Amino acid sequence: MPKQVIVTGATGNLGKDVVKKLTELGYGLHINVREGKTNAYADNANVSNYLADLANAEQAELFVAEAITNAGKIDAGILLAGGFAMAKLTDTTDADIEQMMAMNFKTAFHIVKPLMKHFEANGGGQFIFIGARPALVPEAGTGSFAYTLAKTLIFQMADLINAEGKSKNITATVIVPSIIDTPDNRAAMPNSDFSKWIPASDMAEGIAFVLSDTGKKLRQTVLKLYNEA
Repeated sequence: MPKQVIVTGATGNLGKDVVKKLTELGYGLHINVREGKTNAYADNANVSNYLADLANAEQAELFVAEAITNAGKIDAGILLAGGFAMAKLTDTTDADIEQMMAMNFKTAFHIVKPLMKHFEANGGGQFIFIGARPALVPEAGTGSFAYTLAKTLIFQMADLINAEGKSKNITATVIVPSIIDTPDNRAAMPNSDFSKWIPASDMAEGIAFVLSDTGKKLRQTVLKLYNEA
């Protein structure tokens, strides 16, 4: 039976490349969609859609439960959902913090919690998160305080998953891009040298490697896909 994987943020720029790569590998994909995107990947037999707002804990838990019912067993969770906002610390509001936490931390945590229980009961599994370089290099995050703060929690969550999952064959990997080469990022930074960025397709290749038989042997992994940026 092909691997069964939950993918969040699958309709975004990176998500499209990840779905394309994992479809080529024959994986069964279970993705959350929002209102208006319920027909996403309708022509892809490998993809099953579930209507869910992952910032809502109940909807996220139901999404995971339905995916498990349909798949029988989920092998991995690839957590791509997130968002970005600029603002220095002194310009950051409580609402900014809450928004970035909801988009970048809660959307992951709300999937991790029920999926962790499933992995514990079924011999293990993998989590793959998308980190952010500013969370590792504070100087790079001073202009995006709330975003960087939320992404820092992703690394902490991965560390805690690895500590708890060490004897249970449960692992967490964080893949850290510099700047992903997407249409949105090109539009936001039109004068940049795009050749130095990391293509979304390369990010997808990195995710596929982590899911491979060799990649599954990695532990406490932080993969920095920076290219030359």
